[in-house]
Amino acid sequence: MSIDSIIAQAVSKAVKELYGIDTPAENIVPQATRKEFEGNLTVVVFPWVKAARKALDAVGNEIGQWLEANEDAVEKFNVVKGFLNITVAPKFWNSVLSHIADSPDYGLKAADENSPLVMVEYSSPNTNKPLHLGHIRNNLLGFSLSEILKACGNRVVKTNIVNDRGIHICKSMLAWQKWGDGVTPESAGKKGDHLIGDFYVLFDKHYKAELKELEDKGMSKEEAEAASTLMKEARTMLVKWEQKDPEIRSLWEKMNSWVYAGFDETYKRMGVDFDKIYYESETYLEGKSKVLEGLETGKMYRKEDGSVWADLTGEGLDHKLLLRSDGTSVYMTQDIGTAKLRFQDYPIDKMIYVVGNEQNYHFQVLSILLDRLGFKWGKDLVHFSYGMVELPEGKMKSREGTVVDADDLMDDMVSTARSVSAELGKLDGLNDEEIAKISEMVGLGALKYFLLKVDPRKNITFNPKETIDFNGNTGPFIQYTYARICSVLRKADEEGMAIKNYSDVTPGEREITLIQALADFPSTVQAAGQSYSPALIANYIYDLVKSYNQFYHDCSILKETDAAVRSLRLELSRQTARVVKTGMALLGIEVPERM
Repeated sequence: MSIDSIIAQAVSKAVKELYGIDTPAENIVPQATRKEFEGNLTVVVFPWVKAARKALDAVGNEIGQWLEANEDAVEKFNVVKGFLNITVAPKFWNSVLSHIADSPDYGLKAADENSPLVMVEYSSPNTNKPLHLGHIRNNLLGFSLSEILKACGNRVVKTNIVNDRGIHICKSMLAWQKWGDGVTPESAGKKGDHLIGDFYVLFDKHYKAELKELEDKGMSKEEAEAASTLMKEARTMLVKWEQKDPEIRSLWEKMNSWVYAGFDETYKRMGVDFDKIYYESETYLEGKSKVLEGLETGKMYRKEDGSVWADLTGEGLDHKLLLRSDGTSVYMTQDIGTAKLRFQDYPIDKMIYVVGNEQNYHFQVLSILLDRLGFKWGKDLVHFSYGMVELPEGKMKSREGTVVDADDLMDDMVSTARSVSAELGKLDGLNDEEIAKISEMVGLGALKYFLLKVDPRKNITFNPKETIDFNGNTGPFIQYTYARICSVLRKADEEGMAIKNYSDVTPGEREITLIQALADFPSTVQAAGQSYSPALIANYIYDLVKSYNQFYHDCSILKETDAAVRSLRLELSRQTARVVKTGMALLGIEVPERM
């Protein structure tokens, strides 16, 4: 049993015996005592003051005295303005460490067939361009959130919705037809998503040149846009696609297949995956039928021009267009169709959409519409709204080719990790294969950690130079500490230092701090799942690693002559490494055993 649970149960017994109050132990949540106060764990006594009919500090002192007399884990206590600060008996921390060591899946809660089924949607790429830095944050957040929710005891389905239709797709297709000269990824020596992205940028270049030419002839910007033959051709291609023109559909399938092959390569390297992929080309008609069903039952209405709308004024919003006058669907309609298919495929209890904060209004409306159309999870859908990633020089624009490409960025991160690691001597004595593997781990670990350690709701300015640092709150700092611990444990094994009984050892301040940090891991995982914040895991691991480094600096391990003390310190090292590896895995980050 964890120390938190032991204290919670003891406090539950105390308030029952002292005041006749029934408070379930699970409702009592001890917190780590603030650094400026003496103690290890703090319990708030406010909830029992009214029933006890005593002063705040008097209640705290009575509960503290009961714990001192009746619970072996409690050595002493102090009360500060209704906060009961408890100091755990030093030797008791040894049993806490033993409990951690004896728990096979420490910090992780297993799901069963009755556990909630949570679906997490992330990535949502367009098939007219490769994945970029913004997609990396989306994918990393979605994957990490999925892993954390699993660790909290949920069944999780990871899904992706691919935006594979629309005018933006036709722009790339038309540009390839006009200026591609039959080029393929193989003939160009390029990944398919990069090749198609080049044609998207090329379309925009020719389109802008055409507009300038028309404006130079005296047209206004609006007149030039209306007169553009290039844009008319793209719209005509979209109409043909909707009419299932064989030639257009064949080209669309061929070019999309190139893009998907490129995406798969990027996803694999990024370390993310999906249980189910949906495609807008398969969902938009489903959405249209669901909207028309809503129209028949009076949940939507039709205007004179034939367009279909939802009246959301009753919810404090406006009127929302769902089908245009020509019968074509909008993004909202497509999302309704995707929800319909998902609900058919899985008995979803909760749906989480990982989408940037510029879509807050969209998901507010989608939640209302799904609830209105009968999806039981619609009203409670979660829009995991996250901030944007910007560069020091400003925003990225796909059409202008100013985005930071995901593949190029990963290449740069790995290359930088290799050069920085070599410069600092971190790769000394390793062969080429080991160097390549560690450089990949460190480079991608630095990128992932940088993007995940920040509160997801905040915007990030991404500067690659700040991420690969072996000091401070960075991925490489954590990875290097993990490798250091592995080195200690290897040397202990080589010298035959087995871990023996350490129950009679009185741990020192550094050891207690580290054990308590390890004891906080399960509650940190639960908090991260409840608040949808991988940042809680990232910063917990950083604090744990800092505590270990202080312990490592102050406490001899391999040179300790007392076998029991050495065993305690080796076990502490072993469990720290284990929690670091588990926690980093929840962020999708690998840790090297040698460095």
